[in-house]
Amino acid sequence: MGRVEGKVALVTGAAQGQGRSHAVELAREGADVIAVDVCEQVPNMPYETGTWEKLQETVGEVEALDRRIVAYKADVADFDALRGAVDAGVAELGRLDVVAANAGIGSSPHRAHEIPGDIWQQMLDVNLTGVWHTCKAALPHLLAGGNGGAMVLTSSAAGLQAYANIAHYVSAKHGVVGLMRTLAVEYAPDRIRVNSIHPTQVDTPMIMNSVTMRVFMPDVAEPTMEQFAEASQQMNALPIPWVEPIDISRALVFLASDDARYITGVALPVDAGCLVK
Repeated sequence: MGRVEGKVALVTGAAQGQGRSHAVELAREGADVIAVDVCEQVPNMPYETGTWEKLQETVGEVEALDRRIVAYKADVADFDALRGAVDAGVAELGRLDVVAANAGIGSSPHRAHEIPGDIWQQMLDVNLTGVWHTCKAALPHLLAGGNGGAMVLTSSAAGLQAYANIAHYVSAKHGVVGLMRTLAVEYAPDRIRVNSIHPTQVDTPMIMNSVTMRVFMPDVAEPTMEQFAEASQQMNALPIPWVEPIDISRALVFLASDDARYITGVALPVDAGCLVK
């Protein structure tokens, strides 16, 4: 406990899934939180995305841990809106030390040449440009604080290996790795560490829907949870079908803490061994 005591953390995509888990775990370890989410249904998504009501649930869970939290509605694809939220959060909480660039979207499966142009662009706007926007909005505050900092960019196992039928997702998540490595080099003199985290399937709404499941089971029109669990487990070296959001959050807190004070430029899998299988 207390590994990020007294720090302030920015978490994007904080209304549900991994983002909520990150916000709560950072608070449990002593941080105050700036929570941001799009808070509306994202077009073309086969699952329910974050809402203001869900973001308020995150607020309640953090406040139950006796930590401060401020919450804002902003789309990471809209830099001006995101910067306004980050600036307001830092003004309210007084500093910024940790950045969890977590917000991201999934997609229906498409062969590469059949991906509609607007779907390709939406994916890059959120999953790559949105991560850059988060870093761009946060870095002036980390630099102004003069205390260094830690940034953790959420990529995916698909940021380190190929998956069929999601070329746009794989491309965006690979791009996050390049961004992370460049930021790690550029900001090391300022004692700002930058790493990426690479989950396998995680038990969140983005994965647990029949459309996303078909990425892994393209020949099954309406996969059941039991069918998906079997297919997913075959991808992992460890005998589990998926990991839980808390598994990613604990790794993120480690990377954000002084326990990882000399770790930067690292792509850390939390993948049940899928990348070595």
